[in-house]
Amino acid sequence: MSENSYQPPKVWTWNQSGGGAFANINRPVSGPTHEKALPVGKHPLQLYSLGTPNGQKVTIMLEELLAKGVQEAEYDAWLIRIGEGDQFSSGFVEVNPNSKIPALRDHSVTPPLRVFESGSILVYLAEKFGHFLPKDLAARTETLNWLFWLQGSAPFLGGGFGHFYHYAPVKIEYAINRFTMEAKRQLDVLDKQLAEHRFVAGDEYTIADMAIWPWYGNVVLGNVYDAAEFLEAGEYKNVLRWAREVAERPGVKRGRMVNRTNGPLNEQLHERHDASDFDNNTEDKRNG
Repeated sequence: MSENSYQPPKVWTWNQSGGGAFANINRPVSGPTHEKALPVGKHPLQLYSLGTPNGQKVTIMLEELLAKGVQEAEYDAWLIRIGEGDQFSSGFVEVNPNSKIPALRDHSVTPPLRVFESGSILVYLAEKFGHFLPKDLAARTETLNWLFWLQGSAPFLGGGFGHFYHYAPVKIEYAINRFTMEAKRQLDVLDKQLAEHRFVAGDEYTIADMAIWPWYGNVVLGNVYDAAEFLEAGEYKNVLRWAREVAERPGVKRGRMVNRTNGPLNEQLHERHDASDFDNNTEDKRNG
């Protein structure tokens, strides 16, 4: 049946075989599928994640805090392989009932505190350690404006454009056009903001940059979806300037490696339990 002749039934039924790349994990109900406790390492902060754009937000934040000398931000990062359904374990669902990465448990408080949703984790860490979220009311509000802009916009870029352009088992012209238009509109919004400011929320590097860069920065740099040419990323000169500058930060370089399972082996650090892991436990070293 072609896309033009399809008519929705009165009541939708789940057909797992038609789900494309993620059919083995997508389902219309929540909750655990199996019993398995989460591991706990030596540090107070326990992160359970994968090196997707949403996962990179938090590992970048943690590495930026450590670069500032905040030793209390030391963390264990455990790999959650979402393609294998790790996010549906009983232990993970206890930390995030929505079964999405990243999820954090803070053992520095009693009882340990769960923090889920990437934007919530960024705010939590910024407030806990006093960095990357301005204290001035106007600057703080502008930072949160752009953080929540990202949280509302990224699903159109990832679940919309990225899915239908890159992952969908069939190419649907209407869907690609619809989400390409929105992705380019969002890039234009960001480009105009960055024409006036060094960083997204102003002249100060904040959690807004950490949230937005793994999505829009990676897209214009050609690191996700193989879509930079298709989207004419070169048109967004201010986004490109910002994306390149942020990419050169040592905390960003390290953060984007953590829990990463694709790309060059020397840029994959499946689990991170100590700063020395960047030198000793990347996949090129482990497989060498």
